[in-house]
Amino acid sequence: MKIAYITAGAAGMYCGTCLHDNTLAATLMERGHEVSLTPTYTPPRTDEVSVVGEHIFFGAINVYLQQKVALFRHTPRFFDSLLDNKRLLGMVSKFASGANDPRMLGEMTLSMLQAEEGRQAKELEKMVEWLEDILQPDIVHLSFSLFAGFARQIKERLGVPVVCSLQGEDLFLSELEEPYLSRVLQTLRERDRDVDAFVAPCRYYAELMSAEHGLPRERVYVARLGIHTEGFRDMERSGKADSEAPVVLGCLARVCPEKGTAQLVEAFRLLCEQPGTERLRLRIAGFLRDRDREFLEEQQRKLAGAGLAGRVDWVGEVDLRGKLDFFSSLDIFSMPTVYREPKGLPVLEAMASGLPVVQPAHGAFPEWIEHTGGGVLVEPLSPQALADGIRELLDDPDKRLRLGRRGRAAVLESFDHDAAADDMLAVYERVLAGRDAKVDEPETRRSAVG
Repeated sequence: MKIAYITAGAAGMYCGTCLHDNTLAATLMERGHEVSLTPTYTPPRTDEVSVVGEHIFFGAINVYLQQKVALFRHTPRFFDSLLDNKRLLGMVSKFASGANDPRMLGEMTLSMLQAEEGRQAKELEKMVEWLEDILQPDIVHLSFSLFAGFARQIKERLGVPVVCSLQGEDLFLSELEEPYLSRVLQTLRERDRDVDAFVAPCRYYAELMSAEHGLPRERVYVARLGIHTEGFRDMERSGKADSEAPVVLGCLARVCPEKGTAQLVEAFRLLCEQPGTERLRLRIAGFLRDRDREFLEEQQRKLAGAGLAGRVDWVGEVDLRGKLDFFSSLDIFSMPTVYREPKGLPVLEAMASGLPVVQPAHGAFPEWIEHTGGGVLVEPLSPQALADGIRELLDDPDKRLRLGRRGRAAVLESFDHDAAADDMLAVYERVLAGRDAKVDEPETRRSAVG
């Protein structure tokens, strides 16, 4: 099968979508499929071997200039190619990690959805021409529904089906401002009709986006996420608890309000006020955008004011080796997102490491905990409930070990990269066969999410 997979860079950040797309594409390649993982905006960043292709379309500099200055909508291709240079875009990414603020991007989001009618129409023409003349795929996979505007031209010119992933767009859309929000939502519903099938990472998100986009539910598949498990399979935790050793609570996520950093810091502070928690430590790893530095400093001041600065380790960004080492240093994991997270790959990675997790009972997490048995669910948006859930595991080493082993076994079996590829291939095959999507099919999906 020849698959054109259109993904997006995240301005130099490690991004769950980038990691997932790269892992999926690499696995499909290993199975003999011809996959072109083609980036837009900026070069994607991954902590594994990258399989991203050389071509880049809708380069961030060109997209911005064409949005703002009419002259750049008519510049020759050789000039555009200079601005699409990967090294240049990589340099721009280092300074643009805080520039993708959804509140500032309403106009550009609308234009991208309008596609051939938008200000970046010549960028779409370049991409479709390349797909048509050079790649000639059997199917095109768009990584976000915000790319749905591309589908009409792709289908008219190539005559192939288009599949589109749903991967957290609701958070982006929730921060758009009027008058653009209403226009974006209206255009998105119109352009969604051009897509043959949508793919969500969990049942919760399939239901949410089906309702919000006005999509017939039978057009939205659920295909599980998957992680490369090789490094995690080598991690084995001792069944013996040292009564004198620190108990380390940790989180790996972008350091920002939406990922729940403040919730975790407050839960840690509440725990440390209780007797019997003297051994508890906190470690937080993850990327920090410039726009979130003030937020980080606020959390650090809060901890210092409570006399806890010495019990907290801010690790910063980690690569693959650093990530494995980080998980090995923990006893309990929590990523208490304040929004309903549809992905949350670090939670699966933590369970694959043998860590019990404490997660808010929203988004994908109830489905994952139900399937894996690898953690505890608590009331969302409540630092006290989070602290109580962590305390439950802090006081019961045997339960920590039991949940950790149960979650590890389930993730290694049901959420590895091969299982994710099974689900996605089943979607492709059904779409190519021209059959109607059925929510509970194929069989592999039922085994993954219930």
